[in-house]
Amino acid sequence: MKNSHIVGLVAALTLALGAFVSSDANAQQDTSADDTLEEVVVTGSRIRRNPLDEASPVLQISKEDINRSGLTSIGDYLQRLSSSGGALNTRFNSSGNFGFPPDGGGIGAGAAQMDLRFLGAKRTLILVDGVRWVNGSSASGVSSATDLNTIPVGIIERIEVLEDGASSIYGSDAISGVVNIITKKDFDGLEISAYTGGYDEGDGQTQEYNISLGSAGERTSVFLNVGFSDQDEVLARDRAQSSTPIPFVTTGQGGSSGTPQGRFFLTDPNTGMGVDCTINDGVTGIPFYNPADPCGGGDDFHPFTTADRFNFSQFNLVLTPSQRTNVYAQATHKVTENVSVYVKALFNNRQSKNQAAPEPLFIGPEAGNGNLLDTISVDVTNPFNPFGFTVDSSTNAYFFGRRPLEGGPRIFEQNVDTYYVGAGLTGDFEMGPGRYYWDINVITSQNRADQIKRGGYNSRKLQQALGPVSDCQAPCVPFNFFGGQGSGGGTITQAMLDWVGFVQKDVSEQELSLVSANITGDLFEMPAGMLQFAAGFEHREQDGFFQPDAVVVAGESAGVPSSPTAGQFDVDEFFVELNIPLLSDVALADTLDLSIAARTSDYSTFGNETTSKFGIKWRPVDNFLVRASVAEGLRAPGIGELFGSAARFDQTLNDPCSDFNGTIPGNTPADQQTINNCITLGVPSDGSYVQFNPQISVTTGGNPALQPEEADSVMVGFVYDANWAESVGWIEALQAEFTYYSHEVDGAVQALDAEVQLAGCVATLDPGLCSGITRTSGGVINNFSNQLTNIGGIETSGYDVTLRYSSPETSYGQWQINWMTTVLDEYVQIVPTSTGFVDVPLEGTETGDPEQAYPELKSSVTAELLNDRWSVAGTLRYIDAVTEDCTGLGGLGLCSDEANESNEIDSTFYLDLQGNWRPAALSDQLLLTFGINNVTNEDPPPCFSCALNGFDATTYDIPGVFWYARATWSSE
Repeated sequence: MKNSHIVGLVAALTLALGAFVSSDANAQQDTSADDTLEEVVVTGSRIRRNPLDEASPVLQISKEDINRSGLTSIGDYLQRLSSSGGALNTRFNSSGNFGFPPDGGGIGAGAAQMDLRFLGAKRTLILVDGVRWVNGSSASGVSSATDLNTIPVGIIERIEVLEDGASSIYGSDAISGVVNIITKKDFDGLEISAYTGGYDEGDGQTQEYNISLGSAGERTSVFLNVGFSDQDEVLARDRAQSSTPIPFVTTGQGGSSGTPQGRFFLTDPNTGMGVDCTINDGVTGIPFYNPADPCGGGDDFHPFTTADRFNFSQFNLVLTPSQRTNVYAQATHKVTENVSVYVKALFNNRQSKNQAAPEPLFIGPEAGNGNLLDTISVDVTNPFNPFGFTVDSSTNAYFFGRRPLEGGPRIFEQNVDTYYVGAGLTGDFEMGPGRYYWDINVITSQNRADQIKRGGYNSRKLQQALGPVSDCQAPCVPFNFFGGQGSGGGTITQAMLDWVGFVQKDVSEQELSLVSANITGDLFEMPAGMLQFAAGFEHREQDGFFQPDAVVVAGESAGVPSSPTAGQFDVDEFFVELNIPLLSDVALADTLDLSIAARTSDYSTFGNETTSKFGIKWRPVDNFLVRASVAEGLRAPGIGELFGSAARFDQTLNDPCSDFNGTIPGNTPADQQTINNCITLGVPSDGSYVQFNPQISVTTGGNPALQPEEADSVMVGFVYDANWAESVGWIEALQAEFTYYSHEVDGAVQALDAEVQLAGCVATLDPGLCSGITRTSGGVINNFSNQLTNIGGIETSGYDVTLRYSSPETSYGQWQINWMTTVLDEYVQIVPTSTGFVDVPLEGTETGDPEQAYPELKSSVTAELLNDRWSVAGTLRYIDAVTEDCTGLGGLGLCSDEANESNEIDSTFYLDLQGNWRPAALSDQLLLTFGINNVTNEDPPPCFSCALNGFDATTYDIPGVFWYARATWSSE
């Protein structure tokens, strides 16, 4: 534990315990009001109990809290919690141009997810009204996580976030916690709201409209919501930080060798000379090649340098555009005094778009694609071949790169539909000592995503168009790989594009069917109180598929290859939960309760698993609660993880063997051990190998032999209500809450981190790390296999501190302050090698690609002044500094620690302000809101290891000030 964090922990404990001791130990709150509260089921337990019981660390989020943020997505709001990790959101602009992640879940373009404790979105369970929600589809895989953009904000009454393991109560995925979204049920009246907002740069305009209509009668209640939101794009080129591959570096570093002018690396068979050239700007027609002095100034070529690299960032998006439309209806009817029937239905449509630079074409054996493109030869009869000889892939280890700007950017358009229908019965009855409450639920739901990619190329047709002209008869059109852009624009004609181009259509789908039954109540009276229980059964069926375009499946796409995925599984589960009162109304034990829960799950894929949880809740006095729990966790592998076919992900990696002699300006020569190991791995001994592209293709795939992940979780904490503070004139309520957490995940389903694997292979020649990596004769990595397995694990621990304050009501209003802080004390990935396991500590670091920061401290404080007709609020958010790897950027003056090739990403503050006003003339039915997020125009700290846009989009806001306004009229 870091010293500063120890000090913080001791200070928090001392403050709370000191206040506890100084208060009247015999002071008792007036509990008469509490006794009249209706018992309810609060997330963290299936047992009905007093909502003030606080048996588990549950964060309550109201619809007012969400509105105060100025955000229109649940996922965006939840990702601002101090306990959240990094997760997918609309600031992540990738739809398959980098490939597909190893878990088979796809890219998830346009989606938003929730990650608690940095354990990943697939280890956080999402419920709606206590029932599991369908996982998302991304048209690039079958995800193991829920897309929160499928749940409309307008139907939410509140959100309960359980920050504790709960697999024994809710089943698979509830390792880091549970997010339970509670919908509106007793809404009576009409509510209409309109929202607009945008960035100070004039982009990213957002609109949202909601209409809610409800009627709550004695026996029947109905609720209807119709909503629409529209979010415009923000282009990377419109933010200085994101306009170049490496933030603020304009000299070509980090750019692609797939350029509009082309890059041509080959050996001239007539002279035996090596060539690494690009076409001069302004050349028209077929460029002149001088074999006697290639690239020497006497022809139309010059040596390829860093300055020639292509700035692909100019085409990227910082904020992806999307439209969401939803219709939600819910009805409840009381059949008898003790039995009610309910039905609910939802349709949600999302249309979103991602964009990337025009697709580069890399051909030849040294391209390292691992597909048909590596085998293409450029025939001497191709009318645009400038070399005067056939560039034969079987005899010439060549690499050609060309980015056809003429074809336009890659556009990925998603159309995602979510259908949900649920029905059930709820009731209660009296028997013996108490009342029993039961429910039966039947759910069917589907999430389907269709994606269209424009700007792709058919490699089979490209092979024909570059081959012998006699084999390229109409409709085939010979392709000009060599013309560059010329003085009047591109030299690739529309006819050429029509022949080699194609529109790619992918689709994926997931379905969830569920039947559950639960009962809770009092079993019998014990000396310290009533023994309470809950029990239930759940049958769940999940199936899904991913079907790429037929051209992609055939291996004839110039983009990232992928294969179909399909699978299903079902599970039967039983659970029981007990709350056992041990002591009551005795010295140092106002109450002392023991909770026990167990769940058995029978999966069709791997058989039986049982999880359990034990908890203690102790109130030494009425205003001080101590709680603790130990829990076993379970996460069953998802469909994409089990059945995902081989797929490729182009990850940004620094090959330690590239330019190991340090001949390129700014590069440092490698040590002799690294050089020797690289030569052993097949890299040319003369050091001529230079990594052409920053992205290396990594092939991953599912594994039907996967076993479930297992976890052990520990929670210890307290809640202290400072009754003594009520005697202070400026305090009405003061509460402190502290929670320590620890999670250990064993058999984590993942592929070995490619950066760690490559660096470890070069450093140690470990067969366990090197066996999946092969190279061409020129040293280029052309195969990097990395299948999913139950490898290693994760160990993480930390603590939350929350302070809540309310002032007395005065003539000018009432102050409310809420301060939440999370400290990440430890986060370790346990990585296997052939000789054992290695601990990789990640707390306080940024992993870069894929982006994930692990700040050791995240905090937010909200202060709000409320009046009958107006309110003002301010929120200050803080993200601690992290350190990233800076390998490969030596000599640019970017890294804060050049000697150790590391860089500190600065800590960040964000300030958000909001004001609300209810005009008296409209009988308090109209609420006007105006707010500004990031008032001080704080830019995200530059991230040099991040793959896109120069900052970690899972952690930081988009550069710029965001303003918004909302008008809400309600008759409720």
